[in-house]
Amino acid sequence: MSLPSVEEIRALHEKYAPTQEALDLVFTHCEIVWTIAEQLIARSSLQVDPEQVRAGCLLHDIGVYSLYDVDGRIDHGNYIRHGILGHEILSNEKYPEHLCRFCSCHTGIGLTKHDIISQGLPLPPCDYLAETAEERLVMYADKFHSKTTPPKFLSAPAYAQFVRRFGDEKAEAFNTLRAEFGEPNLTALAAHYGHAME
Repeated sequence: MSLPSVEEIRALHEKYAPTQEALDLVFTHCEIVWTIAEQLIARSSLQVDPEQVRAGCLLHDIGVYSLYDVDGRIDHGNYIRHGILGHEILSNEKYPEHLCRFCSCHTGIGLTKHDIISQGLPLPPCDYLAETAEERLVMYADKFHSKTTPPKFLSAPAYAQFVRRFGDEKAEAFNTLRAEFGEPNLTALAAHYGHAME
């Protein structure tokens, strides 16, 4: 299967989004993550497939739609499941495994079987870790924008501080990604979207 176009991915979002509001929130976030990843690719000599990164960025949060109830409210208690839910959606849509993995392997700085068991997370006990450079870049770019209400951008120091609450090893893993991919310039993006920056 060749990589889906932006239009095909947008149509998939429209198929699964329960409301226009959900579509606007999730698809805009995915576009922002793609823009951040493009910036990081352009500013370095990263050896990645930019078209695969584009597809991964635009698809990674498709599972969020499965968490909305009939009244348009999101189930925050099960939010950590959105990655495997997205993997399931793409698999059912006959997307290849390497694209499905962008969904299941982007949460946090990676979830291990140990994380899931020790924290009692509602996920099948398994390692959900970004492995390829493309997967790592999508996971990393995702850390700089949050779909909170209201949405906001996060600087690298802000995210490093946030992720440290899950353990020093998570902060160290994030800093390793910072060294590998660099830091994006978020000022113009924050101004363009009208989102605050932390």
